[in-house]
Amino acid sequence: MGWMRAGDYEVALDDDGKVVCRNGKGRLLKSVPPKIADEQAVIGLRQLTEWLERHERDCRERAERWMTRSLPVPASVLAEVWPDPAWRAALKDLVVTGDDGQVAGFLRDADPERGIGLVDLDGDTVRIHPRQISVPHPVLLEDLGELREFAVELGVDQGVQQLFREIWTRGAGRDAAAHAVDDYEGGAFKELRFLAGRATSLGYRVRGGHAVQPVLEAGRTVEARVWIGDYEGYAETETGPLTWTTEGGQALALGEVGPVAWSEGMRMAAALYAGRELEDGEQAA
Repeated sequence: MGWMRAGDYEVALDDDGKVVCRNGKGRLLKSVPPKIADEQAVIGLRQLTEWLERHERDCRERAERWMTRSLPVPASVLAEVWPDPAWRAALKDLVVTGDDGQVAGFLRDADPERGIGLVDLDGDTVRIHPRQISVPHPVLLEDLGELREFAVELGVDQGVQQLFREIWTRGAGRDAAAHAVDDYEGGAFKELRFLAGRATSLGYRVRGGHAVQPVLEAGRTVEARVWIGDYEGYAETETGPLTWTTEGGQALALGEVGPVAWSEGMRMAAALYAGRELEDGEQAA
């Protein structure tokens, strides 16, 4: 972006999206002078910066939803959004599957004519022409350990946490007929608002006294829920049990919970519990 006149100065956006300013002699200043803070060019650039930040966040959140839901994405849609730097940053290097549902490689490009560019599992740069691709949740990747090692070798830096996302699997020792998990129950908080604020800052919904994470899996929406309290916001509270329900609120037995819903529910419960008040000598989870 070029320089724009703002009073006796000129302003622009640098490569990091920050508003920068230079004086009439072309010398770059450390900050934007307060006297031109209300100039239309400065206001416009700051509004643009805020929009770009929201757009980047929205792209990451959408890409993450594709992953947590393992949703198929038409190749044409991928090619359409790829020229956008915010979308590229969110999608580049994600492990994707092709039409056959098998891991195709690490996403590197999408073009309407040349197809989908990948680094395949042999380390070769290839192009494929699938009708659609999917971004699988890491708990569904059978060779996750090997993919992680290969990603380190390639120097992969994913904009959306996929390969190195924490995952949980339901062990054989769990009672499939039970309806709750208490692994992260009892995390104390001095005030309910602290726990509710932690939940929302981590991207979870707070509804009816619960932190909620909906997961679409196998065509069905399942909600993972952790009780956080529904009383006065300044009162003490602690994390309750983790449960799963249908979208309509029907409780699910642990044996009815799919692998993605299980992993994402446990991830939420662990993240909430990690913010608890630590007692003397206790270490954070």
